[in-house]
Amino acid sequence: MAHKAVLPGGGAPAWHTGPMRNLAGSSLALALALSLGLGVTASAQAARDWAQFGWDNARTSASTAPTGISATNVAKLARRQVTLDGTVDATAIYLHGARVKGASHDTIFVTTTYGKTIALDANSGAVLWTFTPAGYDGWAGTRQITNTTPIADPDRAYLYAASPDGKIHKLAVSDGHEVWSTAVTLLPLKEKMDSPLSLSHGHVIAVTAGYIGDYPPYQGHVAILDAASGQLLHVWNSLCSDRTGLIEPSSCPASDSAIWGRAGAVLDRAGNIFIATGNAPWDGKTNWGDAVIELNPDATRMLANFTPANTDMLNRRDLDIGSTSPVLLGGGLIAQGGKDRIIRLLSLQAMAGTAPHMDHELQTVPTPSGQMLFTAPAVWRSPGANGGTTWMFAADNGGTEAFTLEGGKLVSKWKNANGGTSPVVAGGLLYVYNPREGGLNVYDPTTGAAVTTLACGPGHWNSPIVVDGKIILPEGNANRRQTSGVLDIWSVSKP
Repeated sequence: MAHKAVLPGGGAPAWHTGPMRNLAGSSLALALALSLGLGVTASAQAARDWAQFGWDNARTSASTAPTGISATNVAKLARRQVTLDGTVDATAIYLHGARVKGASHDTIFVTTTYGKTIALDANSGAVLWTFTPAGYDGWAGTRQITNTTPIADPDRAYLYAASPDGKIHKLAVSDGHEVWSTAVTLLPLKEKMDSPLSLSHGHVIAVTAGYIGDYPPYQGHVAILDAASGQLLHVWNSLCSDRTGLIEPSSCPASDSAIWGRAGAVLDRAGNIFIATGNAPWDGKTNWGDAVIELNPDATRMLANFTPANTDMLNRRDLDIGSTSPVLLGGGLIAQGGKDRIIRLLSLQAMAGTAPHMDHELQTVPTPSGQMLFTAPAVWRSPGANGGTTWMFAADNGGTEAFTLEGGKLVSKWKNANGGTSPVVAGGLLYVYNPREGGLNVYDPTTGAAVTTLACGPGHWNSPIVVDGKIILPEGNANRRQTSGVLDIWSVSKP
């Protein structure tokens, strides 16, 4: 099977699934769009949105839109701290000028660990509405949580969010009322939603994992829902993959294979779905633990697969290569980090097809500090000759490192000993949140030179978004089982 080169960023901002929208703020992105023969339409509001985890479907976490924030003013931003009715151990999303409660609001949306989805005015911090799922009182303070980031629909009238009972909810941006809800698991006490939701070709894409301790039975799977109706269209199971639809976890002889990377399902320009699984049996037939998988857009067909040669050992020692999601680097190359403390460079061409593919890494490099990798690396195309340079930024608990893609290999350019969650590139700056000590570190992405550190408290999986003159970052750790939390909003000017 032939693969087209994947443009970092999917060639599109935010939730894009159709013609490219207003990339005029980035001359590089505009040039790339024109060179690929893509239409560019004016949509000032959409260009100022951050509508999903990682900014775009490819989860590059590299915005091409102007932010109004630069190395000269970032240290002077005014911070507003907002107390939330729950901990957001995930990432916020943002819509510029959204119509909420009959008025235009720059609006932040977050989902708490116990499933409350909250809309806030980004300028005042005021809560505009709160959606509370029916089972909230039974989960609050328990281990039954979600770390899922919501996603906004391209029409900007709806968003999709998850709750700890394994349901996806379609909510109205205007007032938070529920349009539909659909379960994507038959055993929410065992199967958890860790990863952000995706949206492509009119389908909501959700993936499932398990809770801390890998208590069986559960199976990681990819669920495809119709965004309009909420109908569950198809399920691809990473264990017992010959069975379609939701399965009773106890009915499958194999357990685990969580899909829990911070980026969740990563999509290329065609809408093909890339996921990575956690520790579980692998047989290259129906069990796909510790594997990188490419599926077609409706998850009905496997297009490519990979597992390391030591897959049995990884399973025995709980060293998930699926502790991160696949990273699309372009040129048919994928980077895949893991709990085994290495990052693998893989070839889509070598992975192609349904026959099992074991081994054949193009390259392996250590994680930034030699610790397990749990975050989503960012992919950025810097300006320059011949389309610029592809950069990958990765962070683990003990360090941050920058790589460039040169001659089909990852080359380390700089690193430091500052741990972090999932990095973000926006407005020519690199942002990395330190969850242990607190603080949002800001760097020059090409040199690693420190620009500033913005004060904030500690967290866990949380990562920032940088958009429309604002930096938005939740604090807090889901493992503390709290029903309150903090949201930091830094702004160019404070109203």
